[in-house]
Amino acid sequence: MNIFVFGSSLTSSYWNGAATYYRGLYKNLDALGYQVTFAEPDIYQRQQNRDAGKIDYAEVVVYQTPAEIPQLMRRACASDIVIKHSGVGADDEFLESEVLKCRSHRTRVAFWDVDAPATLARVETRGNDPFRRLIPEYDFIFAYGGGPAVVEHYLRHGARNCHPIYNGLDPETHHPVASDPSVECDLAFVGHRLPDREKRVEDFFCKAARLAPKMKFVLGGEGWRDSNLPPNVRWIGHVGSRDHNRINCSARMVLNINRESMAKVGFSPPTRVFEAAGAGACLITDAWTGVEEFFAPGKEILVASSAEQVVSYLRRFSRISSIEIGAAMRKRALRDHTYRLRALEFQKIVEEDFLRNRTRGAEIRPTNLVRTGT
Repeated sequence: MNIFVFGSSLTSSYWNGAATYYRGLYKNLDALGYQVTFAEPDIYQRQQNRDAGKIDYAEVVVYQTPAEIPQLMRRACASDIVIKHSGVGADDEFLESEVLKCRSHRTRVAFWDVDAPATLARVETRGNDPFRRLIPEYDFIFAYGGGPAVVEHYLRHGARNCHPIYNGLDPETHHPVASDPSVECDLAFVGHRLPDREKRVEDFFCKAARLAPKMKFVLGGEGWRDSNLPPNVRWIGHVGSRDHNRINCSARMVLNINRESMAKVGFSPPTRVFEAAGAGACLITDAWTGVEEFFAPGKEILVASSAEQVVSYLRRFSRISSIEIGAAMRKRALRDHTYRLRALEFQKIVEEDFLRNRTRGAEIRPTNLVRTGT
């Protein structure tokens, strides 16, 4: 089955938090027999900051926007499934409507939301938002997080269906490595400076550093250069995806801080949670609804409601205890949360749809059916 994808970037994680998600999913969909073409716009200097290494599981098309979109649409419409991800970063509203022109008896069209809280806020606060009337036209709505709340909101807006496909772990990419003395620290956090995350970084990370002045803290991600950081916080700039293992394995504990919108909706573990799990790191996360659906608090993950609680974990758990928690989290992720399992979820949903339509008499070519993974 051929899939044509419009997304932000498969090749670069530079100002692109969805890179790990895309890579994990499409690598494993390729392993299940899908042929993936991933179209990404040449914007935000991502092509100057590629960090994906060799991509042999998808054909990547880097295009100039909007000039080259028409020829891409001709290719997309010849595929079996067209996927428009949210947050492509250029001409999103145009693409949201254009991909629907590909719908036919043999081509399904999906909207795959990688930031459902932002998309739904846009739809519900802008009464004339054009995407609102398009939601019922998509054959599938997928979302990388949000759980029951996101599903309910999409169905209320007329979606035919809504399927959460959560972030996960690719154990071939994120795994334990040797600690790097140059970035060893008590607590590390990696995340770009974004408007609905900045205050939470101050509340959970920077405040914790001020409460524990003798401990070492490392901050990675773009945008923090001019922020007022405590003296025991070292900012290391953009951390490419190939360096995530090194950072996660060099910190005694790793911190996850959800964006405000994600924390409110819940059921939205970001990629850094599973990257840390793959590395066997001891992870502290800010509290959000649904965390226990993914990892057991206190045994596989530590949940904090304040900077004071973050510091209490740093003081309470020895390095040996931290290693034990990290190992338990990695074991759980390998069992329940790999991208292979996420890809199989997608396969089941899509395959059942094609089989239903074949039963109803639609013209579905045999080659449209997905090879069943083992």
